[in-house]
Amino acid sequence: MAVIKKTTYKDQVVQYIYDLVLEGKFSPGDHLKESLLAMEMGISRAPVREAFRELISSGIVEYRPQVGNFIALLSPKEIVDSYTTRGVLEGFAVMETHQKFAEDDLEELDSMVERMRRFATKGDRKKVVQVGGEFHELLTSYNRNVQLAEYNERLSLKLHVLFYKHWSTLYSADEIGDRHGRIVEALRSAGAVQIEQIIRDHYIETGTKIAALYSDLFVYKGARR
Repeated sequence: MAVIKKTTYKDQVVQYIYDLVLEGKFSPGDHLKESLLAMEMGISRAPVREAFRELISSGIVEYRPQVGNFIALLSPKEIVDSYTTRGVLEGFAVMETHQKFAEDDLEELDSMVERMRRFATKGDRKKVVQVGGEFHELLTSYNRNVQLAEYNERLSLKLHVLFYKHWSTLYSADEIGDRHGRIVEALRSAGAVQIEQIIRDHYIETGTKIAALYSDLFVYKGARR
């Protein structure tokens, strides 16, 4: 039987804003108007306010007192910090549970790596990020630390947005595949400490590269606030 996900108006607003950011219709620094979003979606303003609170906690939206809500403009340091933290969380989760991965799990991860490689070759940014999200969800699927899972989830939307916008600038299709393939290979043959370090390095590398792209943008847009 298929699992039907019930979504609230708040969830729909979160997804709506998230999709507009991915599509480039909202950019860092853009003002989000509660009344306009409510009118566009044909709903009251209450779920829009709820969605803003969730997006603020995820780091996609920032609230400026007495001014309003804006698509977050992250500094290079905030980008590096976010990626580093995600690597620490995921690296620890996988290190703690790596012995639970069966060959079926590893084969599924291998399949995802090849799908990412194929989608990247086609330039399908959305599919690369979607399958990449599934890959990292499977990596942490044996984690039972609720607090870790919560913090990890908060970071995931923000990092998906950044990776969606920039992966094709940073990595070739083969590099996308190889980077994720190294994690699977570590799960097959490496020890716990090495697995954790490979996952941390995976995130730090991308965070550092994206932060370099944002240096000039942050100075320019930050000065205009």
